[in-house]
Amino acid sequence: MSDLSKKNTTSSTASPKKSGNLISLLAPVICLVVGYCIWRFFLGDPSNFSEGKSHGGFWPERDGPLGSGIAGAALSKMYLGGIIVPILIGSFLTMLTFVVERFLTVMKASGTGNSSEFVRKVRYHLANNNVDAAIAECDKQKGSVGNVMRAGLNKYKAMMSNNELTSEQKVLAIQKEVEEATALELPMLEKNLVFLSTIASIATLLGLLGTVLGMIRSFSALGEDSGGGAAASKLSVGISEALYNTALGIGTSAFAIIFYNIFTTKIDAITYGIDESGFTLTQSFASQHK
Repeated sequence: MSDLSKKNTTSSTASPKKSGNLISLLAPVICLVVGYCIWRFFLGDPSNFSEGKSHGGFWPERDGPLGSGIAGAALSKMYLGGIIVPILIGSFLTMLTFVVERFLTVMKASGTGNSSEFVRKVRYHLANNNVDAAIAECDKQKGSVGNVMRAGLNKYKAMMSNNELTSEQKVLAIQKEVEEATALELPMLEKNLVFLSTIASIATLLGLLGTVLGMIRSFSALGEDSGGGAAASKLSVGISEALYNTALGIGTSAFAIIFYNIFTTKIDAITYGIDESGFTLTQSFASQHK
């Protein structure tokens, strides 16, 4: 057999996954626009306030929040938190978008059934030299572990009929196939997690920035006032409005951290299953096809 034939025999059968990442480009922009619309037209609706212009541009003036009940009043006061509030709302919506996207992706990658049980079944079929039955189990699993195992089993099957390579070379070929298939699966699992980690890091900082800006406005207004109990009351109201930024930032950051840890734990479990499947293939071939 020529060197070219040997190269074709040991080449990878795994093919790269073609998956666009349009959501990572559009979702943050759309969520920020939606966040602004919620802040400007829902929270800042003129009917929610007793004072302020009934119209306005990008950031119309409002005062005297109304609203029915504690929740209604809180929503009205949230508008008075300032221009950082729509950014925080957009960050929260972005976080929710990528939580849903990662949930669907990770659930699909997890496949059906227990990965350890799946590997046990494949090991049983390989012990009986029934590679086709093992491949059929991969088709039933329908997850990342099954995809990697299937790529390795196809190479396993090809190496069984190869008479040119040594046993060690065949094992290395199977191991290389598993590694290449793994390299194609893992980026899909980890994609877009960076958005959750970034939001977890900056949401609290954005909330603090909004609070500081609100405090600056409140103390500036106090300095222009003549003083007295009315001024102190106005200051306390301004501070409470500014603290809505901190609450939104901390809440968004907390949710992002929780879901980030959940997804990384699930991805670690899938990665462990992939590693276990690769070990199973190489050990099985080394023990049965010396």
